[in-house]
Amino acid sequence: MKKLFSRFTVIALTIILMFIVNVSLVFFAYWLLEQALLALFPSASRWISIAFAFVSWLAVFSTVLNLVNRDMVPEAKLSWLVVVLTLNVFGVMIYAVFSHNRPSRGQRRKFAAVMEQTNAAIVREQTESAPVADMGRWSGVSEALFRGTSAAVAQRDTATEYFPTGEAFFERLKADLAGAKKFIFMEYFILAKGKMWGEILDILRRKANEGVEVRVIYDDVGCMGRLRAGYAKTLSKEGIACVKFSPFVPVVTNVHNNRDHRKITVIDGEIGYTGGINLADEYINETSPFGYWKDTAIRLQGRAVEQLTLLFLQTYNARKKETEDFAPFLGLAKPVEAAGVVQVYGDGPKAVYGKNVGEDVYLDLINGARESLYITTPYLIIDFRLREALLRASARGVDVRILTPHVPDKKVPFALTRSNYLSLVRGGVKIYEYTPGFVHAKSVLADGEIGVVGSINFDYRSLLHHFECAALLYRTSALDDLRRDLEACFAVSELQTEESAKKSVVLRVVCEIAKVFAPLF
Repeated sequence: MKKLFSRFTVIALTIILMFIVNVSLVFFAYWLLEQALLALFPSASRWISIAFAFVSWLAVFSTVLNLVNRDMVPEAKLSWLVVVLTLNVFGVMIYAVFSHNRPSRGQRRKFAAVMEQTNAAIVREQTESAPVADMGRWSGVSEALFRGTSAAVAQRDTATEYFPTGEAFFERLKADLAGAKKFIFMEYFILAKGKMWGEILDILRRKANEGVEVRVIYDDVGCMGRLRAGYAKTLSKEGIACVKFSPFVPVVTNVHNNRDHRKITVIDGEIGYTGGINLADEYINETSPFGYWKDTAIRLQGRAVEQLTLLFLQTYNARKKETEDFAPFLGLAKPVEAAGVVQVYGDGPKAVYGKNVGEDVYLDLINGARESLYITTPYLIIDFRLREALLRASARGVDVRILTPHVPDKKVPFALTRSNYLSLVRGGVKIYEYTPGFVHAKSVLADGEIGVVGSINFDYRSLLHHFECAALLYRTSALDDLRRDLEACFAVSELQTEESAKKSVVLRVVCEIAKVFAPLF
């Protein structure tokens, strides 16, 4: 009953009802016009019917023409072609309303403004001294990130610490929060009442009372059913500046697809965190709904933290009427002597970022690997580009291993994940299911010398719809810990074979049909 009358259910049903009403009104107007013309010109009934049929055909044809020539992921084009050609004019209406994967016009203008300010805020000497040359054959990955993404500046002088579990991350995070002197920025997809968020919130309240500036961003859809609708105002009254990302309202639009899936903490501009861990009890195994919850995070201290600060300020100011001056929060990160290079980057809908940044980085690492390629992801729902890149890497003799959950958190994505096993296994890719429980970690390690830890899944939602972030790491100390952690995970996981990857005929048919529409959701 609680789920039935939850805010999410009520709003979702309202949107569905609104869409049905709107479509019904259009069809009723269409039918009414046809009947009026038939009444006025009864002798021309045949020609009127032909004319209306022609208009319907023209609407479908023009939509297909637009779709074929549109800058869109090929798999999404095929999905929409099926919708339009199967449902005719009704499919055209669905395409017109839901096919544009982009924030609202006002949000796009605001993001453009804050990203322009971000570019202006990057200190020139930082960009000129970006240690791209230090990265050898991987320098192209870094260069493409810098040229294609706001604030993606490669940095030396940054210490990295890898956390293989949510529990280890939680203890370190609390200690750092307790030591904050100037400001605390936190941006998370999920906040949920319980031990984890409760203890963090106590620290934030105490720090706010001490005069530390505390800001929090959470995603309204991610927290739906976990926090009440007015929670942001409650935090604001307690001295914690809080905004909801893209509040979910009953409007017929696909804008709700663009969620803030980032996980960011910045403390005094000197210490930063990112990874896959949200602030809810399952992430520290205080509760265990899906067996052991395997997740990871990375702690940064030094020059690269500034990029996390800028990413947070972008999102925060995109939700405000006026854009603030970023200067007071920049230039605070002290250089920390450490090996390697760190490059923090953001990703989001193509309408904002101009390209699919997260997928491009993954492809660069897959295509550049020579010896080994280790990947962890909760969902393996990939497009043709990623699948072929993985198969080509395996064909080159690269040891390609992918870690996925054995215990699913969502049955449909899990079925879609498993539906990708067979072709990959036949191509020599090793897929391991983590038998202790659910894997929520998102990481890549290529040849043991370059990797990514962040919030970006190998699925359409992360790669096409969501706002995401990650840290590209080159020869940092954290990569050794990442490698050891992944090898330990493979040791307790079940290696998939062609036989285990095969499913019943009925399930295979269902999954094949579902894969057609996967890019739309």
